[in-house]
Amino acid sequence: MSLALATLIYEWRRYTAAMVALAFSGLLILAQVGMFTGIVRAATASIDRSRADLIILSPKNESMVDSGPTSLPDRILPQIYLNPQVVEVQSLGGSGARWVNSPEPGKKAVTTYVNTFDVDPRQGSVTLPTDFPESIRLALLEPYAVVFDKTAEATLGAHLGSVATLKDKTVRVRGILENYANVNQPTVYMSRDTMRLLGMGPKGGKTGPLMVRLRDPAQAQAVVDQLNAASHGAYKAWTREALSKANENSLMKEQIIGIFLGFSLFLGVLIGIGITSQTLRGAILASIKEFASLRALGVSMGSLSLIVLELSLWVGVAGLIATAAFTFGVYLLAKNAGMPMGFPIPWVVTVTVMLVLISILSGLFSLGVLKKSQPADLLR
Repeated sequence: MSLALATLIYEWRRYTAAMVALAFSGLLILAQVGMFTGIVRAATASIDRSRADLIILSPKNESMVDSGPTSLPDRILPQIYLNPQVVEVQSLGGSGARWVNSPEPGKKAVTTYVNTFDVDPRQGSVTLPTDFPESIRLALLEPYAVVFDKTAEATLGAHLGSVATLKDKTVRVRGILENYANVNQPTVYMSRDTMRLLGMGPKGGKTGPLMVRLRDPAQAQAVVDQLNAASHGAYKAWTREALSKANENSLMKEQIIGIFLGFSLFLGVLIGIGITSQTLRGAILASIKEFASLRALGVSMGSLSLIVLELSLWVGVAGLIATAAFTFGVYLLAKNAGMPMGFPIPWVVTVTVMLVLISILSGLFSLGVLKKSQPADLLR
């Protein structure tokens, strides 16, 4: 065991402030990234968890969360079947409508606006999410049946078995979902037939994004290239994984979100370097006689500097472990509150590199204290 690591383990209390500062610097960024990513994944849950291998969008769409039109002409759907790898193509209908609950005696009526998505409840359907329980699938077979996430019960003023009005027509809540929370706006799912009965089906020769299933999912990228080459600009094909990344990147490029994350990054670096460097300086000053003893034994200033830098690196590693623990705790709290979170690998790597650099820079800023470790001081 190195001297630096042994020092950190034996005198860990002196370095606690530095480790906590690093942990909160990382948490400050990861918590916001996790929240923003969770918002995207909640909005696109029915696509990310579908059985589709490919998604067909309008050529103007760079993601599912941008402001461009997501509808396609009806004539596009049969064209997709021309590829020999394609076995199923279905549109994904989405809309929005006014929701009015039927309040119980003594409670106020709730009127709000909800997102709506249709699902083909046929067993194994390409638009049926893989995590929909069989009870939910069967419930959606009933006309005018709707389901939503359990976190939306209070917002919608409804529960299992409740009756409500959606676009001025009566619907009944026949199931409650889990892991489909939407922090922006409640999402209500129904069958395609129910959506048509409510007057929210495709109109004007337009259809929603197309969900495509292939004979061999391993050929997804090759089929995407073939479809895009044959589209002549009429549509754009995506693999599900590529679209998911594009959705996250699109949100992160939003100006207001970029400002939030940029400020958090700056604040995290400022706090991390400030507190960590001061903590290291204080710990080294407290151990200045030990460093003076090493110099009296013939240890060079360069070797002592390497010990301090290694010590700061170990503080960074401990800070990373604390960041992971705190972030996991925040994730569990958010999950219990029904708020989805996601942590993209690139951002996790970015925060990891940032914390390591902060710890090394803090060590460099603390090297000046070693000049006070004069062997003559041991005689005082």
